[in-house]
Amino acid sequence: MYMPIALLIGSNIFMTYAWYGHLKSLSTKPIWIVILISWGIAFFEYCLQVPANRTGAAYFTVPQLKIIQEIVTLVVFAAFLVFYFKQPLKLDYLWAGLCMIGAAYFMFRSGLPIHGGH
Repeated sequence: MYMPIALLIGSNIFMTYAWYGHLKSLSTKPIWIVILISWGIAFFEYCLQVPANRTGAAYFTVPQLKIIQEIVTLVVFAAFLVFYFKQPLKLDYLWAGLCMIGAAYFMFRSGLPIHGGH
């Protein structure tokens, strides 16, 4: 059950770097080079993301997998901002995170004991 989440975390690290890392590390390179490098990084993202969803489907519904993905994306992106871009955390990240927790609640609530599992 935890392996899909671990794979999604790894996938999101690659994805976040492919999407945003070039803004810092490759800002002087021609865009076509940045695109090729980002595609190369995205390959490793997919090498983790596809197995994450495939194995995750044994434990979660597709909508639940999507919400897990979004929560992981938000957490990884916040860490990326702090550690790679050296930007301070903002209270807005907390509010966004609380909205994601609300979304997760609605995706998973039918499996909660208070709802009788249906």
